[in-house]
Amino acid sequence: MLSRRRFIKNTAIGTTGVIGSLYASPGIAFPKPSADDPLGDISRSLLLLWGKNLLSMQVKDSNSPHYGTIISPAENQVHGRSADAIFPFMHLAAHTGNHAYVDASVLLYNWMERTVSQPDGSWLNEPKKDSWKGTTVFTTIALAETMLHYDHLLDNAFRQSIRDRLHKSGDYIYDNFSISYGNINYPVSATYALTLLDELLSVPRYSQKAKALADDALKYFTNKDRLLSGEGGPIGTPSPKGCFSVDLGYNVEESLPALVQYALLTKDDTLLETLSASMKSHLEFMLPDGGWDNSWGTRNYKWTYWGSRTSDGCQPAYALLAHKDPAFYKAALQNTRLMQQHTHNGILYGGPHEYTHGLTPCLHHTFTHAKALATILEKKYTVPAEKPENIQLPRESSTPVKFFEDIQTTLVATDTLRATVTVYDRNYKEFKSGHAAGGALTMLWHKKMGVLLCASMNEYQLWEADNMQPDKSADSMPLTPRIQATYNGNAYTKIGTFMNIQDLNATMHSEVNDNNVIVYTKSLLKDSNQQLPFGTELAANVTYTFSDHSMQIKYLCGNSKHPIQFILPLISSSEEKIKQINNKCWEIKKTGGKVVITATSPISLMPINGQRIFNYVPGLEAIPFCISGPAAEISLLFI
Repeated sequence: MLSRRRFIKNTAIGTTGVIGSLYASPGIAFPKPSADDPLGDISRSLLLLWGKNLLSMQVKDSNSPHYGTIISPAENQVHGRSADAIFPFMHLAAHTGNHAYVDASVLLYNWMERTVSQPDGSWLNEPKKDSWKGTTVFTTIALAETMLHYDHLLDNAFRQSIRDRLHKSGDYIYDNFSISYGNINYPVSATYALTLLDELLSVPRYSQKAKALADDALKYFTNKDRLLSGEGGPIGTPSPKGCFSVDLGYNVEESLPALVQYALLTKDDTLLETLSASMKSHLEFMLPDGGWDNSWGTRNYKWTYWGSRTSDGCQPAYALLAHKDPAFYKAALQNTRLMQQHTHNGILYGGPHEYTHGLTPCLHHTFTHAKALATILEKKYTVPAEKPENIQLPRESSTPVKFFEDIQTTLVATDTLRATVTVYDRNYKEFKSGHAAGGALTMLWHKKMGVLLCASMNEYQLWEADNMQPDKSADSMPLTPRIQATYNGNAYTKIGTFMNIQDLNATMHSEVNDNNVIVYTKSLLKDSNQQLPFGTELAANVTYTFSDHSMQIKYLCGNSKHPIQFILPLISSSEEKIKQINNKCWEIKKTGGKVVITATSPISLMPINGQRIFNYVPGLEAIPFCISGPAAEISLLFI
């Protein structure tokens, strides 16, 4: 390993010319922070905070079977991909002069080789038999970036061992990856991984394979909206409504960043133009506070509001192409600010309310998103001349209605509100009760109070048990506003309960009337198998009316001998005050304002142990209100 004296010398030499300000560190002179680049300043501050806490959690007991990996004491879980932290650790080593990050990287690498490394050149996603090997591509990128930027901080023998190991992982990716390998995020990430490896190791066939994958990937951008499809299947076969499998979280945090970096590295200007257009389309779903509205995505079971649980982050895509559109810079900035806001005790929490609900965060969020910040800090990006507050994100515009045909989803905007309604009919692979459909109102966001209504999965299920957190609450239920038919006195939404948000055949249309946007939806109550309730067709008509300072929900559901309820989980942290005015009116005081809920029928609270439910998708607390009966009008007034 490199001596500390040589390390100090090499850090001073090897980081010359890096964009923007670096980190304050005793004994090493770095440029002062630049007031003109808030993205860089926040990214450095946040990465340093995350890095220090990850470093403190590394297992240093050489007698432990986990020696070298990173384990949060509160979570007490071993993550097979924790060695992805090597890249951000080495970035911090280079820019702080702290040799502890080099030592930590060596320990992490050795742990990975002992624990998840396989003879075929792959690394397992988790340290268990038959674990998924596709994540080899992400570890390969992390190590290749480390070698290309920081190999001067490592001794010759260790450097060579990593290069030899990358030959093996490169061969694994080359031999096994095709455009149909796993979900689309894997082969498109391989374009960048293989190109990096050719640059590092001089293996031309890697770049040739990368180009073939990139060319194939172009077929997966949807025809009308230019969204990247392939997150689920059957790939290449449209749904009855002509939809393909699109997931916002994986696209903006993994696939598009990889393709952008591939195109920049290969100087493929044609591909960059395609990606820029697609990124603009995806950016339509970023809320003004930097949250990603993945309320409709095929893989939103890992949605965390700021992004997705185990992907890397949107920053490498949007920051590195900021020269094409200033809104890209603002997108990266707003999302980084949001992650900073949801970082507590040096760890990124899985959504806005996971911390206030007293839950333990998954460490995976932190070490993967640290890679994204290290990436943009190590590479050049353009800082717009305009101040961020003068740059407008697409969803800051008050364009009343935008319809995305390829995902059957409507975006609504009034002066103060942003909303999403969907009849998207593509679930993830063969899984059921995934994202909401059926004309569901999957997002209602207020410019002063933030998220007010939000969809979750129709039923929280551990589709990737190693990459999700179990919900142990007896009060667990979906967050999505919905009509449901209950039976046996059970008001909770378990599998087999019939809801309008399950109907994949639902329809909707919208109109603009004066200052109001009205969305009409028609559906049937169905269960997760698309079966009708009790052998009866129960038609559900729901109309949403959005105004500048209020919204109304009017619903009508067919006659049934079983109770019909409209469930309205209002997003509200446990720190906010709630007050019942009368049996048809409730008031919730929130940061930034007040919500008053009234209805033409009595409004009750669902029978739960406390006043708040929590759902990991996307990490929000809510107050579950209930309006009983086959028809009612519900009003939300925002003060």
